[in-house]
Order: sequence, then C-alpha cells, then structure tokens
Amino acid sequence: MSDCCTEPSPPACGVRGQGEGGGAAASEAPELLLTLRRGPLPLPRNAVERGKSLVFFFFLVLALAAAPPASAQRFGAESFTLDNGMQVVVVPNHRVPAVMQMVWYKIGGADDPLGKSGIAHFLEHLMFKGTMATPSGAFTALISRNGGRDNAFTTQDYTAFHETVARDRLDLVMRLEADRMTGLVLDDKVVLPERDVVLEERRTRIDNEPGALLAEQLRATLFLHHPYRNPNIGWENEIRVLGTVDALASYRKWYAPNNAILVIAGDVGTAEVRSLAEKHFGPIPARPLPARERVEEPSHFAATRLEMKSARAPQPRWSRSYIAPSYRAGETAQAYPLQVLAEILGGGASSRLYKTLVLDRGLALSAGTHYSPSMIDLTTFGVYATPKPGVSVADLEAAVDAELHRLVRDGVDRGEAQRAKERMQAASVYAGDSLSGPPNIIGAALAIGQRLDEVEVWPDRIGAVTSAEIDAAARAVLVERNSATGVLLPEPTS
Repeated sequence: MSDCCTEPSPPACGVRGQGEGGGAAASEAPELLLTLRRGPLPLPRNAVERGKSLVFFFFLVLALAAAPPASAQRFGAESFTLDNGMQVVVVPNHRVPAVMQMVWYKIGGADDPLGKSGIAHFLEHLMFKGTMATPSGAFTALISRNGGRDNAFTTQDYTAFHETVARDRLDLVMRLEADRMTGLVLDDKVVLPERDVVLEERRTRIDNEPGALLAEQLRATLFLHHPYRNPNIGWENEIRVLGTVDALASYRKWYAPNNAILVIAGDVGTAEVRSLAEKHFGPIPARPLPARERVEEPSHFAATRLEMKSARAPQPRWSRSYIAPSYRAGETAQAYPLQVLAEILGGGASSRLYKTLVLDRGLALSAGTHYSPSMIDLTTFGVYATPKPGVSVADLEAAVDAELHRLVRDGVDRGEAQRAKERMQAASVYAGDSLSGPPNIIGAALAIGQRLDEVEVWPDRIGAVTSAEIDAAARAVLVERNSATGVLLPEPTS
C-alpha cells in the first residue's frame, strides 16, 4: 500500500461522471487536480487511492443522519449512531454474499495545517503500518488471505478506508478497522521510509506528468486563498519535513469515532451490523474535536492564464475552470442546475461541445466538462478540450469561447434540458447496481455534512431543474474574472 495516483476531476465512474452530485464529464480526464488515489491507475479529479482500482462514485453528496434509524428507500439504507457518536449506515444488497465496509473520517487535505500540506494523505499511508495487534503489512495480508481486498483514498474534505470481503468476514474487517482507529503505532523507523515513498509517488504521478503538474499549478492559481489551492499529496518542500510528530498529532486530533462514519453495504442486515459495530467500535471513547477552520475565498477581479511547455507532453491540451458554488457553499441552489448544465455542455457524444468541436467542425479530439458539487466549500466548473493535429490551441479556444458565449446569450431549450435530466436520472439508477456505488455515494455525502435523505431526493431535484434555472446558473458561473485557463504545449527536444 505505497503508491497513489493523481486524480483530476471528476473521478471516472463508468457513467461519465453524471451520478448524483457529479454533473457531466467526458471520459477524457480534465486537468484540474483535486484528489489522489492509491493504486496503479490514474483516475480523472479532486482523491488519493491505494492498491486496486475500484470504481468510485464521488459525485453524490449525502448526509449525517441522527440517532434513530432513518430510511432512504432508494438504496434501502438505514442509519443509527453509537453511544460514542459514530454514525453507522447499512445498505442492504443481497445480489451476492459479499460486503463492503467503509470508514470515512471527516479530515482531508484542506484541513492540513499551514506549512504541512500533505499530512492527511501521508497519514492515510501510515494507517497501514500496523498496531500492537496487527503488525505492519499484516492488515492487507490478512484480508487478502481471506479472499478480500482493501483500499483507501484522501480528498480535500475526507479520508476513507474500505474493504470488500465475503459476508462471513465482516467481523474480521470491522475488528481490524476498529483496532487501527486508535491503536496505530508510529516511530521514525516506520514514518521516514514511508515519507520517501510519498515523495517518489509525487515525482511519478505529478512532477513527471506534465498534465498533472499544470493542473496543480492551475488550481493554485484559481484559488487565491482557500486551502483547496494546495495539492492533497502536498508540496514537495513541505512533504520533506513531515515527520512522526506531525503524523501522530494529526492522528490523535482527528481519528476518533465521533469524527467517523461507518458504511456497510452488501448481504447483511441492520441488526447484525449494529451488533458488530457495538462490539468493535462501541468501546472506543469519543474525544473532543477541534473546529475545522478554513479561510474563505475572496472575491476575484481578474482572470488568470497559465501556459506550460514540456517535452513530455504528447499533444496540446486546453482547459478552463471557474469558481462555482457547491452543495455547501456559495449559491447552493445552483448546484443542481449546474449539474444539468455540465451534462448539456460536455456530458458525452451528445453534448454541445462534443458535437460542435469534435463531430461538426473537426477541431478537437475530445471535449467535455466537469463539475462536482460534493465539496464543503466552493468548487469548480471546468471545460476542457484537446485539439486535433494541425489545429492551433488559439483556434480551439476561440471555438470553445463561441459556444460558451452562445450558451450564456441564448440559454438552453427545454428539450435538451429534459434529455439531459433523463440521462442523469438513468445513470443514478445504474449506480445502485454495484456493491461499491451506494456506500461511496452515501459516505461522500455524509462526510461533507449532508443528510441521508438527500440521496433519496437527488433524482427528483434533478428532474425539477428548469431551463431558466440552468440559464441563470450559467450566467452566474461562466464569468471570465472567476476563471483560470491552462494551456499545455509540447516542446520540441531538438
């Protein structure tokens, strides 16, 4: 469990990123970098994931439920809270005799202390380094011997760990996660070599990847003050000085049952999960938690633009991101219209950008949008395109701008809005078919402070979006002064 890959936004999820909370995204990854994942595959934006390549649905935001069981009929999920404040959600799925366990901690890269960027992600690595009961390396080995798989990821707003096992191994994985919630053993012999692993990961996934490197620089330019401007993996100079004291301080500060959400999905019932959760997590005492203090992003008055040349860039790429509201910040009522807008503008082969730039005019190899409202603070609405050989970036950018201006000027018609909403609602149904989809949707939402019942109403809220609301959201967000444009150009080696 040592390496991660950069994840531009939004995550690839097999439904073109248009699951709940996700908006649309073409299969080509845009360049904005929010999330890092452990594992061999680079997945498109805003987490850090380990080991195997599980398909994640990060776009849905859900919420914190109260102590009495609350039901969300769409997934059949039930929620209860342990006496120590740990929320537990059960998502029955009896298709196969397997379960997926996820533990979500409400701590992410945006919570890293000033000058210590990357500590949340670093601690995610270190959580695999063992306890007194489970020595280093034994966690994953034990799960593997029992036919399971485990993984973890860090985003700007949360850190999550998960295991998929046969249903009769749920007791095992719950015991392992409860043990490392408070029993992690760290010293320099463990921490310092892992820091070198993270530095190598950064070199491999970001420093040696021109697109990822530009995305990192572009994000730091777009956000003037908010910590979303910092990469989850951390800046290299700050990673180099992270140590055991930093890791233990973060661990003792944030890793507690009353700052965690347990989501169990699969061939299991609420009574069984409650019994196991009370057995393994129940005895862990709650701890006082600090406030998650974050500065606000100031008003923007000037657009920014970055151009990067690299001999390692195989072809030119163009992207632009706008500061946008999320479910939790800014004009939150625009979050649903913006998702539909992203689908209309760049959600696949039927979208405006793809039809105009790729099919009709032959200017681009790909074109799309990305928007994920599932953030605690302001998020981004992005547009990206890759020019065809022989097409200049300037000509491509002019064509994109023409489409954006047409959209803002003329708006969308009811027919295309209705078709987009129907595609998104259909995709949300498919998200419930997999073992991993619902717990990822639910956990991500709860971790940013939404309510469990918001999962149920997402399709209805998307269906209720009007053309006028989409037009208003487009005019509010697609404002030049709130944008950052990035251009990646190949540089001849001779």
